[in-house]
Amino acid sequence: MNPRSPLSRRAALLGAAAGAAALGAAACGSADQEATAGGPSAGADGLTPVKLQLQWVTQGQFAGYFTALERGFYRDEGLDVQILEGGSDIVPQTVLAQGQADYAIAWVPKALASREQGAAITNVAQVFQRSGTLQVSFKGAGIDSVEALRGKKVGNWGFGNEYELFAAMTAAGLDPATDVTLVQQQFDMLGLLQGDVDAAQAMTYNEYAQLLEAEDPATGELYTADDFTVLDWNEVGTAMLQDAVWASSDKLGDTAYQEQTVAFLKASLRGWAAARDDAAAARDVVVAGGSTLGASHQLWQVNEVNKLVWPAPAGAGVVDAAAWERTVAIARDTRNAEGQTVISRDPGADAYTNEFVQRAVDELSADGVDVTGESFTPLEVTLNPGGA
Repeated sequence: MNPRSPLSRRAALLGAAAGAAALGAAACGSADQEATAGGPSAGADGLTPVKLQLQWVTQGQFAGYFTALERGFYRDEGLDVQILEGGSDIVPQTVLAQGQADYAIAWVPKALASREQGAAITNVAQVFQRSGTLQVSFKGAGIDSVEALRGKKVGNWGFGNEYELFAAMTAAGLDPATDVTLVQQQFDMLGLLQGDVDAAQAMTYNEYAQLLEAEDPATGELYTADDFTVLDWNEVGTAMLQDAVWASSDKLGDTAYQEQTVAFLKASLRGWAAARDDAAAARDVVVAGGSTLGASHQLWQVNEVNKLVWPAPAGAGVVDAAAWERTVAIARDTRNAEGQTVISRDPGADAYTNEFVQRAVDELSADGVDVTGESFTPLEVTLNPGGA
């Protein structure tokens, strides 16, 4: 995720436009593209056109989809998939709800908020099984627990990214309004590196890597993990579900869209399995697709994202009921600095379904694809200065 400045987004879009041909299909687009009216009809090549709206720009966070596109997995399922880039000015679930995309990638809490506001969308595959959000501090700050945040300058991005942090502080008996000093953090780690915050928000696959790509001025060497302390919301118990595939709730009543959804999920999950089994190749696909981030940073990103997807004991993309209920409870009950909750009521029975992803998983398994990744072993990635 991690939207940065509008300037960096424009650079990423230019890079994506230059690299799209390498994927053999369009890898960028905008929320203003022509809406898909009803179920799309097959093109001259017999393939059904499908638009996927990403949550952010081309990067390893979406390696499975780009791999599925480059490897022809979507074509194998009869689909001509166009990947639309996201950005700070694009809300993927809104693009989907308005009919400008067939599917969208979005964090669950934000999509639930959109549902409560009227967006008819349904989670059809929970690709990220775990949260990638951390709170990171220099080891010398002594912040080795949530309770140790008391009296500290605590950075957070806001914009709906803060609820895991606030839930953790509340559970630890801290009042976020009085027991810490909240600092609006940019989508980078400069605040921590410059001492403006004591603990900074970071994604495992992006901002945390930025720390390890930075030079320690005291030694002239790159920082290492030993220089930092990490609070992982998965371990704390306030993790919320993140990247999921969302579909149109209304169109899910149509048989053709149902079959298209199974086919799309089948190809996408096959792409994620391929990205798991060859992270370096997945990195190369993302770089060719127009990523502006360096090669070592992107390999780190694919590797870390794989940790969020795999292992998936029930099958890749299958929604875990306990994780869903925890996410809903935090979204409903946890208040941020402005006293707001993500949602005010339970989202309803049609907020997610495992019906279509289970069919996709079963078909992939029958084809010999490893859909659980139980033997998945992450790489040891060496980051270069600046992520080059």
